[in-house]
Amino acid sequence: MTDATSAPASPPSRRARVRAPELIGKGGWLNTGEMSYTLADLRGRIVILDFWTFCCINCLHVLDELRELEEKHRDTVVIIGVHSPKFVHEAEHQSVVDAVERYGVHHPVLDDPELATWKQYAVRAWPTLVVIDPEGYVVAQHAGEGHAHAIAKLVEELEAEHAAKGTLRRGDGPYVPPEPVATGLRFPGKALVLPGGHFLVSDSTRHQLVELDADGETVVRRIGTGVRGFGPDSFSEPQGLALLPDGKVIVADTVNHALRTYDPVSGAIETVAGTGRQWWQGSPTEGPALEVDLSSPWDVAWWADRVWIAMAGVHQLWTYDPATGTVGVAAGTTNEGLVDGPAAEAWFAQPSGLAAAGDRLWIADSETSALRYVERAADGDGEADGFVIRTAVGAGLFDFGHRDGAAEQALLQHPLGVTALPDGSVAVSDTYNHALRRYDPASGEVTTLATDLREPSDAVLVGEDIVVVESARHRLTRLRLPEEAVKVEAVAHRTQREATEVAPGALRLDVVFTAPTGQKLDTRYGPSTRLLVSATPPGLLAEGGGAGTDLHRELVLADGVTEGVLHVSAMAASCDDDPANEYPACHVHQQDWGVPVRVGDTGTSRLALVLAGLGA
Repeated sequence: MTDATSAPASPPSRRARVRAPELIGKGGWLNTGEMSYTLADLRGRIVILDFWTFCCINCLHVLDELRELEEKHRDTVVIIGVHSPKFVHEAEHQSVVDAVERYGVHHPVLDDPELATWKQYAVRAWPTLVVIDPEGYVVAQHAGEGHAHAIAKLVEELEAEHAAKGTLRRGDGPYVPPEPVATGLRFPGKALVLPGGHFLVSDSTRHQLVELDADGETVVRRIGTGVRGFGPDSFSEPQGLALLPDGKVIVADTVNHALRTYDPVSGAIETVAGTGRQWWQGSPTEGPALEVDLSSPWDVAWWADRVWIAMAGVHQLWTYDPATGTVGVAAGTTNEGLVDGPAAEAWFAQPSGLAAAGDRLWIADSETSALRYVERAADGDGEADGFVIRTAVGAGLFDFGHRDGAAEQALLQHPLGVTALPDGSVAVSDTYNHALRRYDPASGEVTTLATDLREPSDAVLVGEDIVVVESARHRLTRLRLPEEAVKVEAVAHRTQREATEVAPGALRLDVVFTAPTGQKLDTRYGPSTRLLVSATPPGLLAEGGGAGTDLHRELVLADGVTEGVLHVSAMAASCDDDPANEYPACHVHQQDWGVPVRVGDTGTSRLALVLAGLGA
């Protein structure tokens, strides 16, 4: 085990050699032309396993981090995505097929719906990257984001080492692109109704906006080149759309980490917030909009005289004020979870949908399968003249399903959209349940409006109809708002991940971090590591919760609580170890874990989580 005082990684000749377990997945292989592969078939190549699930924004960030590495080392490196589902919907094979196309995954993917390979590699977090050398040994493991530079350095070392040994095999990899499919839209994300009655849709997978006639089908024009990019006429997986008071449309240009405006009259596209770079811990959280980094803005809404941003990538809400040209954090701590209260103290988990409705801003908080809202603080809320966050429906990160009835026991499954209805109720695009749900604040009841939709991600009102973005059917679907609810058999789920058996009482938590070769922990301005620990239920922890700078912690589990979830957030900053360089390149490594635990006399008294290294 290494911690915040650890030395740089050992040189290649002294690496630990752990034989890589075989790749097993009941769902089979994608992007290989229907071929199946074993590790023996890949011998001689450097293999990078990317354990991901398509609901996870951090996993989507890593897909983008790996694109440059994938292109530069395509003759020596094989990246394999091991799809390891969190939600029930993600275990459906067709859903994985759709996600691979939706997010532009250009490498083989093993569909592992039963988490067989996940368990063999003792993975505990999405995303996790495992590097296997050309002889079939695991040489590194990294959890979370920000590791692309370290893996690129390791790949270069492995190439040199195994070329000298004669164990490196160059050539084409096993990736076979699927046949393209012709449709008017391809995995559309969000929609709005323009003043003239036309629809504007974010055609996310094709990196465009599309204006449709009032019939919702006929293409009037396409906006953007259709090629991923950050140029004057390019988008990268755009999502949220909102009308501004001046008639322009503001666009959440998600993978460009930016906000753009589109003028439906002139056709002009302008960047108004973001730099094109992803926000990292330690970056500014407010300031001139074009100078502050953003992180995967997923939806936008005009409310309280400014643009509110569902900043999915950092589990926060931000705002953009066009009058002053500034952005800043409005709510959330960057910690992932479901915690209500004053805006600055609240926790979110990938907020992905927004809808303004009078004195409330409704939020689809996708990873907690929750419907939440922002309202102005009143006396006694702990934040004078500010905002507070409240939850209407939802239980947390690991409880989801399709259950109607009283809001306190109702369940959703990874909703991405929310729509304010004229009667004061709210329609929820309940994405992974393939349904449109309704929450009525007056009665406190949740009902189902429609089923047999396919990954609905947004909906807009048109007269007495509601038009749903059926993302995985690549279309807009018009429905008459029903007077009666649909009867649906209730189902409830918890994550498939097995709970870790832990002993009662004292529990040693170690976050393993080994600085990449040629780097050291950055201690020039104080501690370079951070550890935050909490639990669900809060009573699971008697001692050891809260924030600190050491990557190890002595926890004490409370008597009488037999199961729960430990929430662990770790960050480490490392810089190039070159005394002659006054301004070394630095990198932030970070990950959040939600570890289900079950307390028992035969359980472990030590919990090790790998941020980077092999020390577990």
